[in-house]
Amino acid sequence: MSSITLFQAPPPEAIQSQIQQMVVDYISDISAVAIAPSNLLYNLYQYGVGFEVHLYLQAMDGSRELAVELLVASDPLEPERVLGFILYLPLKDDPQACAVAYMAVLQGQRRQGIARQMLQAMRVRYPHAELACNVAKVSCFEALGFQLVGARGPQVLMNTRDHSSDGLLAVLDVAPIYQSLEVRQIHSYLLAQHGRKAMLEAEKKRDRHLDQLTRQAQALVRERLGEVALYSSRAPQLIR
Repeated sequence: MSSITLFQAPPPEAIQSQIQQMVVDYISDISAVAIAPSNLLYNLYQYGVGFEVHLYLQAMDGSRELAVELLVASDPLEPERVLGFILYLPLKDDPQACAVAYMAVLQGQRRQGIARQMLQAMRVRYPHAELACNVAKVSCFEALGFQLVGARGPQVLMNTRDHSSDGLLAVLDVAPIYQSLEVRQIHSYLLAQHGRKAMLEAEKKRDRHLDQLTRQAQALVRERLGEVALYSSRAPQLIR
């Protein structure tokens, strides 16, 4: 069993660093885009999503007027060693609800109940919890007490109840990250290294993959919940 710690303020730097490393290492799992390591845009998403998580961790100090909480699973014998984490956002106007933003468990520590421990701890605080995942992970989250409630782009929505909360979900506006000087510099470097044709093909490959994931998500929701549910999912309203 791991030790679970709740943070409602920014965690120590050592913990933040390990979380950031997990995001970089498992970007294909964490990102909604599910970018493959073979795609030339992989490093761009590593930076972009990594910086998103960094901003959310910073926002835990209250400076951005966002509700952000973090659960960290650590090794009981090495308390400063992070085995997994869940960063989630409590919903406004619904004190029982939250939405998972990012979640990961160390590769070598998976299938040992760590994700279940963290999710249970989160549900004690917020029993009406929602998360988004790709179709391949649906059965895993069903085993952890979630059920399918709808589709959102390339992902499906999973909830601890049979419907989404009517609460408001406040999230960071991450668009500036992908328009930043740092992202432009990374893109320029990749362009110089691989050439325009290869980069355009990488973008097309990413888009085809997203289209495929979206079709899979819609097909699963249609199969499980019917056509009406596909277009009437009550996902929390996003506010930025």
